[in-house]
Amino acid sequence: MASTDVRPKITMACEECKHRNYITRKNRRNHPDRLEMKKFCPNCGTHRAHKETR
Repeated sequence: MASTDVRPKITMACEECKHRNYITRKNRRNHPDRLEMKKFCPNCGTHRAHKETR
């Protein structure tokens, strides 16, 4: 049932250090591509781009 969920949980990973820092939800119908946001990375200590991981 989770595979057909419209708003699945996704994990956001830092582009620089590859640490998975955030878990969020996205609407699969509105954003079919992978999500990318600038968020604070506690490992790097700065704001970095975080991408959706599988």
